[in-house]
Amino acid sequence: MKRHSAEIIQEYGPFPGVDAVHGVTYDGRQVWFATGERLDALDPASGRTVRSIDTPADAGSSFDGRHLYQVAGDRIRKIDPESGKVLATIAAPADCSGLAWAEGSLWAGQYRQRLIHQVDPGTGAVLRTIESSRFVTGVTWVDGDLWHGTWEGDSSELRRIDPRSGEVLDCIDMPAGTGVSGLESDGADRFYCGGGDSAKLRVVRRPASAPR
Repeated sequence: MKRHSAEIIQEYGPFPGVDAVHGVTYDGRQVWFATGERLDALDPASGRTVRSIDTPADAGSSFDGRHLYQVAGDRIRKIDPESGKVLATIAAPADCSGLAWAEGSLWAGQYRQRLIHQVDPGTGAVLRTIESSRFVTGVTWVDGDLWHGTWEGDSSELRRIDPRSGEVLDCIDMPAGTGVSGLESDGADRFYCGGGDSAKLRVVRRPASAPR
């Protein structure tokens, strides 16, 4: 396993009226983040919140190229980002935390159970399960690699794991006291990290030595 110190290249927030940042996703232009009662869209160039969708949003968020998916309690809602309309609802794994989209599936973190599930987006059925050695917060895929956030006490990391065995291949250590709730890649060299009750979003550079 390779260890890296996090290079935080930008911070957004805290945001007015936002108590905590939960799930995070990226639609190619805007960073969406879950704030409990809504999804907010951030323009990463200006740092301004440009729109909001009122929907329960207390955990992971993801984007499949057309639709947003948002965890709230025991449900995952499929949302039209243009209208904000809920198009479908499926069951979420218990204690669901992070959420990602890859290979035609949702990938849902199960926080205290230290698991990541591949989930059928149409039915909510769990297709397979990957074990982690740490609590699972955010989940993201980039360049065929699975990454997840961890947050235990004052310690947080971003981990690249083998999607077959769960073996940790790369680990990015966040500064002490810096929590990671949601996690999303921009598809290139940046991770967007939810900062939990700091009500911040942080941008962390993907290390050059990690696969690209």
